[in-house]
Amino acid sequence: MQLRLLDKLACPKCVRELVCDASARDDAGGILAGSLKCVQCGTRYPIESGIPRFVQHKNYASSFGYQWTTFKFVQIDAYNGLPLSERRWNAETGWTKEWLDKKWVLDVGCGAGRFLDVTSKTGCDVVGVDISEAIDAAAVTMKGRPNVHLVQASIYELPFRPGAFDGCYCIGVIQHTPDPEQALRALPRVLAPGGRLAVTIYERKPWTLLYAKYLLRPLTKRLNKKVLLTAIKILMPVLFPLTEVLFRIPYAGRLIAFLIPVANYVQIPELSLRQRYEWAILDTFDMLSPQYDRPLTQAEGECALRTDGLVEIRRLDNPGLNLVGERRV
Repeated sequence: MQLRLLDKLACPKCVRELVCDASARDDAGGILAGSLKCVQCGTRYPIESGIPRFVQHKNYASSFGYQWTTFKFVQIDAYNGLPLSERRWNAETGWTKEWLDKKWVLDVGCGAGRFLDVTSKTGCDVVGVDISEAIDAAAVTMKGRPNVHLVQASIYELPFRPGAFDGCYCIGVIQHTPDPEQALRALPRVLAPGGRLAVTIYERKPWTLLYAKYLLRPLTKRLNKKVLLTAIKILMPVLFPLTEVLFRIPYAGRLIAFLIPVANYVQIPELSLRQRYEWAILDTFDMLSPQYDRPLTQAEGECALRTDGLVEIRRLDNPGLNLVGERRV
């Protein structure tokens, strides 16, 4: 943890200032171990492996901790040599490098650092927050990037001062929280006046819950995660070649993909066959393992964001429910 991050942090219980007690530092003066203490309520929060920890290690998002420590490098552009995450991040935030220069930005639900990798290539400081042990995977993938800061915390109790950030994005996370609307309402508070927000959520339509994964999830989300991943790996040599053919059938392919919950991205030509196979295992696990998967309608998403001062909310033309807006000045 770098000391300049302390200017952004606050006690998640009473939103007051934190003071740092360091017990170990790295060669650059960063804090490897110690604690943060609230000046108001006296609560202490540990700093472990250079990361401030505001939650227990085991929680509802433990499947994502397992997922991203297992597949930490797979979807990160810097490691797979593809621009897919950068392309998605650009499309779903609409932010430019010029706007980001010298800004502070928050990545909520950063996982192993897929979008931290993109954001950190600009002139901003980016703080990645995740409730799960995926934050430790991000520490590995983002090692050596001085403008990346990591925090383990809950979206419901973000440990940051009001107005701490110029921008906040949350891509593909909200639907995996126990209360998606409450999670959305937690985000605008951290933005400075005029600050920008971008979120992408699974969208609920009349037919969404007929998707085959929702028929399987009552069972698969209860399975031991290692058992589920092993089962997917055993079945994938059969399912992958089958979906290679069926998902490519004109017109009918999209319907078949709705009926077979396998994440084979035949529509992404940049992925090699080996990469698509690896992504298929990862994202099929991602479909079936989370404890929560609760899509929202556009009206629900917009209503939740407006309750805490977000204005000029609009939808971008991307897959899923992609909403952007600004904090009232």
